[in-house]
Amino acid sequence: MSAEQTATVADEPSTPPSAPVTTAGAASIVSDSQTFGRAMRDFTGGFAQRELWLSLGWQDIKQRYRRSVLGPFWITIATGLQATAMGLLYSTLLNQPLGDYLPYVTVGLIVWQVIAASIQEGSEVFIANEGLIKQLPSALSVHIYRLVWRQFLFFAHNAVIYALLFFAFALWHKLDWSVLLVIPALALLFLNAMWVSIVFGIFATRYRDIGPILSSTTLMLFVLTPVMWTTKALESQIDGASSRTRLVEIVPTFHYLEIVRAPLLGDPSALRHWVIVGVITVIGWAVAVLAMKQFRSRVPYWV
Repeated sequence: MSAEQTATVADEPSTPPSAPVTTAGAASIVSDSQTFGRAMRDFTGGFAQRELWLSLGWQDIKQRYRRSVLGPFWITIATGLQATAMGLLYSTLLNQPLGDYLPYVTVGLIVWQVIAASIQEGSEVFIANEGLIKQLPSALSVHIYRLVWRQFLFFAHNAVIYALLFFAFALWHKLDWSVLLVIPALALLFLNAMWVSIVFGIFATRYRDIGPILSSTTLMLFVLTPVMWTTKALESQIDGASSRTRLVEIVPTFHYLEIVRAPLLGDPSALRHWVIVGVITVIGWAVAVLAMKQFRSRVPYWV
């Protein structure tokens, strides 16, 4: 071998210099997809696309009642008929004044629909949006915002029923400044709807058996939660029931119902309900952020 050939061979690198950089870059990409910063950017990026999810949420309602004369107000009519039927029946069975019991059942049903939709529709939020997730380059949280926005629109339509009862039964005589507590109560309600949709949506996408389990659980919670019945009515009808009715405190949905219903009906709002809801909200959001950090990048492969 000549001297020139020896020098040429010596000058050639034994390994490509770009190989370690490529490996480090790949490791950086993988680690960045499972960081809290990436999860938080998904939330902020999704909120920044509010024109998209606001439009999609409204289109969901319009599509559901397409070609109908009353359109979305069928939501109000259906809830009003259900509340009236239950109020008339159970006020007679439990021997309760209709003027007190009908608003109680109506507000309970309106709030319960938000809770039930958060659990049932939240568990299918990513499965139902499979096409958009795979084709539309948007944050995963866009679908959560869309779902919660749609629930808020349903709630707003049903609030018309409360307005009618407000004048029909002169509810203003029972209300005081504490009615303003309904504002933070609703904020907590929809904040919890968000984390419930995130957590159940991610895990129900990975494990499809979770959806039917949550549907059955929601039905059970509806029976256990005092939506159609009151603890006061049971205490007056059954001797010694006061201690047993306290078992309802272990049902978490009861506390969400009370922080919204009590201010709207002029009833005292117990501090323990707010504390329990606040603790659940903090824990729930911690789990939701952790789930987004760990699994958000895998959802498109699971749907």
